[in-house]
Amino acid sequence: MPLRNSAGSLVMISRIICGLFLLLLANGLVADEIRPGYLELNEQGENTFSVIFKIPKNKNQRSSIEAEFPADCVAKSDLISQVINGASVQRWYIQCADKLVGQRISLKGLAASNTDILLRLKWLNGSVATALLKPSQPFYDIPTESSAFDIAVTYMMLGTEHILRGIDHLLFVFALLLIVNNTRRLVATITAFTLAHSITLGASTLGLVYMPQQPVEALIALSILFLAVELVHGKQGKQGMAAKWPWLVAFIFGLLHGFGFAGALAEIGLPQQAIPLALVFFNIGVELGQLLFVGAVLILFWLLGKKYSALLRRAEIIVIYGIGSFSSYWLIERILFF
Repeated sequence: MPLRNSAGSLVMISRIICGLFLLLLANGLVADEIRPGYLELNEQGENTFSVIFKIPKNKNQRSSIEAEFPADCVAKSDLISQVINGASVQRWYIQCADKLVGQRISLKGLAASNTDILLRLKWLNGSVATALLKPSQPFYDIPTESSAFDIAVTYMMLGTEHILRGIDHLLFVFALLLIVNNTRRLVATITAFTLAHSITLGASTLGLVYMPQQPVEALIALSILFLAVELVHGKQGKQGMAAKWPWLVAFIFGLLHGFGFAGALAEIGLPQQAIPLALVFFNIGVELGQLLFVGAVLILFWLLGKKYSALLRRAEIIVIYGIGSFSSYWLIERILFF
């Protein structure tokens, strides 16, 4: 992290640009986190499958997504549709004249969306095939089963995308970067945050601990609000807990963020034959996404800024109050969902 006395203008301008960019994202998303959808086919008999199709509802997105199976597959039951935790969940059965292996499953309308769909097929023999369908490639040619490599890559991508699309997590990390102005303390702070959310992500996913998701999401919003208040106090010359012990604050709130990551992973689901592998690589993906974000901010700190003025100083205050305003809104919104 650049020192105050050697690169004040650099830090000032880069903070403003990063903060305004994140706030614009927050304004567009309004904490409506982009979550992946889920399509599961579970073989019940020879070439007969139960189908579960979950599509997260995004109030800013009106496109519909439909699952398309090979032409010789027909519905064998009525479609049952429900709305559960803000997602449309559909269930039905299909019967195929031939085996699905070597054939293609497509998602109509996915290319026009910003949603990823995790596809999982479970065969009668217990083997599982897993793939992540994206708008750029809304189809999957079915192999017999997924290799360990396929599972690792799929869940690492899911972890990376989850944190990079989770504006609340990014605002928390960004607020920490605003507070910490020393390289050694920054490394300790980010390490503490990483360690903490890795602990609760693993423990919650494996069923060792449990916290209801709605209070967790509200507490995550509260953690961002806490850092925003600390930043305001810092501008007033008051050194708060986050400035004195940023690593401790990062660790405590990191435990909460880990429960948030675990909730997202629970919605996605884990392949039963490779739970530890998928969990480890989802967490690696989260860490990679976090490092990408921190690295981008630090590079911006280094590249931008030659001069600054009183206007820029006031703009930094606007960014801080913007972080506080959005986190307050999220806190109220999430409490109302209890």
